[in-house]
Amino acid sequence: MKGKLLAVSGPSGVGKGTIVKTLVKRRADIAESVSCTTRAPREGEKHGREYYFLTKEEFLRRIAENDFLEYDEHFGNYYGTPKSFVRETLKEKSVILEIDVVGALNAKKAFPDCVLVMIAPPSVAELKRRLIGRGSETDAEIENRLSRLEYELSQKDNYDFVIVNDDLETAIQELEKIIDEK
Repeated sequence: MKGKLLAVSGPSGVGKGTIVKTLVKRRADIAESVSCTTRAPREGEKHGREYYFLTKEEFLRRIAENDFLEYDEHFGNYYGTPKSFVRETLKEKSVILEIDVVGALNAKKAFPDCVLVMIAPPSVAELKRRLIGRGSETDAEIENRLSRLEYELSQKDNYDFVIVNDDLETAIQELEKIIDEK
């Protein structure tokens, strides 16, 4: 295996997607895994780019076929990482899984060398400001996402690294350093 597998997690709105996407754009030797989901696409999202958008029936069929490295159901939808993508891509480059806490812990079970990285907010108030600023969720969805915050952050001791995203460029550089450590 040439690349390193990393699972990057953190609460909704913490900036993990921005950190990962920026790093992937900067480095040809890093790929982001494209997960499958049963949730509806958000405005501007495209099938095969942000996610593979599947019906619930298709997702359940793929679970039965043992087609996922990890999968989970939260916020009423399924999310999962296709095994074949990860295995093939690791032959050439490092792979970042941007997944929730449960998925990250499951990925570590399946790939013991998987490096777990938690992205944490500088404060709850800042996280709420970021979620509201995205404009992609209703007030109820924002509260639902914030309700998971305590649980998600309580799992940080299970992670190899914790990066507090109080400065985007610094957070990107910290993740890049973790990838480069051999």
